[in-house]
Amino acid sequence: MCHLAQAMKGDANSLLKGVADRSTIEAVKHILEMAKRASARREVLHTDFLTPPVLKESMLVLEKLADMKAVAQGGYPQAERCRLSVGHSEVLTTAPDIVAALRITGNFGFQSCSHGDFLGAILGTGIAREKLGDIILQGEKGAQVLIVPELVDFLVSSLEKVGNVSVSCTKMPLLALEYEEPRTTTFKTIELSLRVDALASAGFKLSRSKLVDLISNGDVRVNWTTVTKNGTTLKTGDVVSVSGKGRLKIGEINSTKKGKYAVELIRYL
Repeated sequence: MCHLAQAMKGDANSLLKGVADRSTIEAVKHILEMAKRASARREVLHTDFLTPPVLKESMLVLEKLADMKAVAQGGYPQAERCRLSVGHSEVLTTAPDIVAALRITGNFGFQSCSHGDFLGAILGTGIAREKLGDIILQGEKGAQVLIVPELVDFLVSSLEKVGNVSVSCTKMPLLALEYEEPRTTTFKTIELSLRVDALASAGFKLSRSKLVDLISNGDVRVNWTTVTKNGTTLKTGDVVSVSGKGRLKIGEINSTKKGKYAVELIRYL
């Protein structure tokens, strides 16, 4: 659950060299400034919940700061959205208690609700997205939600419905969280290119024209960032998300004798 980093000082722009997404760059710059402030003041500061790309790039940057330590926590080992605690290595000696968990229950056997239903209901109370971590769906049992501790009581008293289902919301210990390793299916495809429209259409069993329409509508994301160009090139490790269709990960890529690409696709079920 925790990742620690230490190393040497560097200029922000040089530290972020190679990061392409502008929003990720700005987010990491903010975290870098917060980390330097925490170190200088000998205190520990915490971010809100970060997306995986921002978390990854932040940890890479913080590894290059002397006498700096960072701890990432999402509430459980497979968490995608995590909070980051940063501080001088002499001060940040334990993992701070900065993630809380809630259980949302209701008659979901009568009407099932999606991740988007739970997220929309929670955001509808006025809570900002960055204050929420992962939402773990549990079918008829409802869902488990990771959240910043200071908003636990507010959500417990404010959340009344998810979709058309009346719900109750109660705090639960992190150790009581129920989660499973993600289920996946793996297959291979042979493609002329590594473009997102080619690989995603193969991975989600959609026509190329349908995939292009989804990209135009802003419904396709690569590594949690919306893509706007059909020709965006993918590489091993990239995660592609399509609204309403799920996610897939790009696995091993090999060139064929005919100049094509044999690509392993890992589809999350």
